[in-house]
Amino acid sequence: MVDTAGWLHRTKQDRGAASLSIMQTRKNLMRAHIVALVLDAEEIAKDGRSMKHDEVVIARRAVEEGLGLIVIVNKMDLLKGKLYERVIKAVPEEIQTVIPQVTGIPVVFVSALEGKGRTAVMRQVIDTYETWCLRLSIACLNHWLRKVMSRHSWKDQAAQPKVKYFTQVKARPPTFVAFVSSKAKLSDTDLRFLTRSLKEDFNLGGIPIRIMQRSVARSAGVSSGTSKSSQPTGKLVERVVSDKRTILTEAT
Repeated sequence: MVDTAGWLHRTKQDRGAASLSIMQTRKNLMRAHIVALVLDAEEIAKDGRSMKHDEVVIARRAVEEGLGLIVIVNKMDLLKGKLYERVIKAVPEEIQTVIPQVTGIPVVFVSALEGKGRTAVMRQVIDTYETWCLRLSIACLNHWLRKVMSRHSWKDQAAQPKVKYFTQVKARPPTFVAFVSSKAKLSDTDLRFLTRSLKEDFNLGGIPIRIMQRSVARSAGVSSGTSKSSQPTGKLVERVVSDKRTILTEAT
């Protein structure tokens, strides 16, 4: 566990110990498994917004790097009555708006002064880490795939992509591969639907999920001496879709 308190307050320093501290903090962020972003409840109530620009940058950076993210709202003891209830309701909604790549980011409301919420924070960190490390079997994923593909509303039924099977290739964060027939590829809308369904059906909220798409494109012509049982020739096209970016690669 590494405390990076003061990073935002020192970002305008260009030289000296403060600059070295900022560099070390960024290195620690890249080496982390779970990032706990601490917000000030008093500032949220005063400014009328949950996250400042710098805090949004940190949260998005954590998501782009594939890290687990939880949000901690401190100093809740300073809020009373309707203001307390308004902050509890508004913070999760606003976080989902500014970080739409990851749904279900857990938010824990605490008071460090009174010692309230400490157990909840550690429990949430452990739960998020276990989800981040989750591995699903091929049988489980393909059983899920048959159900989820049947309830998806395709724009063109005739051009519906044929997903042969679905598998998880790594954890931390969970990364999946959809093997698709060569006639069609999954659109960005289809991939977003699969991502959302994975998070809802397997309770993967609060962590980034990556889905890669692989398909084999047949060549235009096939020689007469080639048997029907032989493997199709052509290019292996791999489309990688993640919370950070989309990459198109082709290997001859």
